[in-house]
Amino acid sequence: MSRHRYVATLATLLAVVAVGMGIAPIDRATWLMENALALLLVVVLAASYRHLPLSRISYTLIFLFLCLHTLGAHYTYSLVPYDEWWRALTGRSLNATLGFERNHFDRLVHLAYGLLLAYPIREVFLRVASTRGFWGYFLPLDLTLSTSALYELIEWGAAVTVGGAQGAAFLGTQGDPWDAHQDMAFASLGALIAMSATAAINARLQRDFAREWIDSLRVKDPLPLGEDEIARLRASGGNARRA
Repeated sequence: MSRHRYVATLATLLAVVAVGMGIAPIDRATWLMENALALLLVVVLAASYRHLPLSRISYTLIFLFLCLHTLGAHYTYSLVPYDEWWRALTGRSLNATLGFERNHFDRLVHLAYGLLLAYPIREVFLRVASTRGFWGYFLPLDLTLSTSALYELIEWGAAVTVGGAQGAAFLGTQGDPWDAHQDMAFASLGALIAMSATAAINARLQRDFAREWIDSLRVKDPLPLGEDEIARLRASGGNARRA
């Protein structure tokens, strides 16, 4: 199957899932708020497809994450009935078995955020910024953590602005004062697992893996920047490096 047809198939499946999950959500206003950033991601992917088509692996990982997110948005994350589904399949409570005292679907999706999106982020870094070696693994992990923190700030700001039960439903802390911290930790853990697995595969298949890693950590320019670079810029009429 060609890349174009594969991506079109994923897009069609995602549209079907989104439409299905958009029918009678638990809270329509919360559903709209939850899907705003997901829609923005889809728009960015569509707009960049011609000039920056990603690998099938990356599109598949993004598709899986968006499916999980769409499910969470339909029920609101804190009300996804995964325990009821598990009980129907096994006759036992998953929460009771694992000792959960809250709905942990949001933890799963935050873990999936790092686990499923770190690789597509890495692909963009490698192809656009030409990152190599250590930085090709660290920067996706770093961006995953920073965007996870940014989302928590957006979530907090939106919840404060909306207020009331709707704001609380969007925030989804379920009374846990460390909810945001743990969400970021799970996203970072997912990204760490993804980048560790990617590094292990590359270490096995890439001949110059160790040399590339070492070269990426070497100092490329011995001259300091800051005030020294500003002085060089002034002396050279703006033809030196950036400050």
